[in-house]
Amino acid sequence: MDIKNREKMLLIATGGCLVLMILNWLVISPLTASWHHRSERIAALRKSLGDGAMLLRREASIRERWEHMSTNALSSTPTVAERQLFDAFDRWVRASGVTEGSFKPQFKPTDDNYSVMECNAEVTGAYGSIIRFLYNLEKDPMGLQLQGVDLTARDDAGQQISLGLQLSGLLLPPPNP
Repeated sequence: MDIKNREKMLLIATGGCLVLMILNWLVISPLTASWHHRSERIAALRKSLGDGAMLLRREASIRERWEHMSTNALSSTPTVAERQLFDAFDRWVRASGVTEGSFKPQFKPTDDNYSVMECNAEVTGAYGSIIRFLYNLEKDPMGLQLQGVDLTARDDAGQQISLGLQLSGLLLPPPNP
């Protein structure tokens, strides 16, 4: 083979490699990145579509639960909500036969469109009375969440039990007309 032909072949091969490198840099890499981005977006949209379909299937139960929560929420006024908690606590104490120890509600505003009334309470009584107290608390339709329970025996035989509770109640703003 002639040296001139070999140089031409090397120049053509080098030019072809350079063209392929530029083609890869300008066309293939951006298209591949775009393809990966679209694949991720399609996967996210499919997940969102599946979540939306699940919400639509559960719409009736979600609306029913929201209706129950909104009708049984505490008053939007903190002082009225505190009074509601005091009345309910007194009702549970009288119905169960426990001895009231302490009851300390505290209003906690949030950044969201609701507030919370947190409450620490303590009662003492026999095992059966404590169980009745907890049952009355749980069956009450008021929108409360029992966050913590602390049981402590007050005597060596375990006949007197102290129950410490942490409750929180939901305060929703009044509905807009």
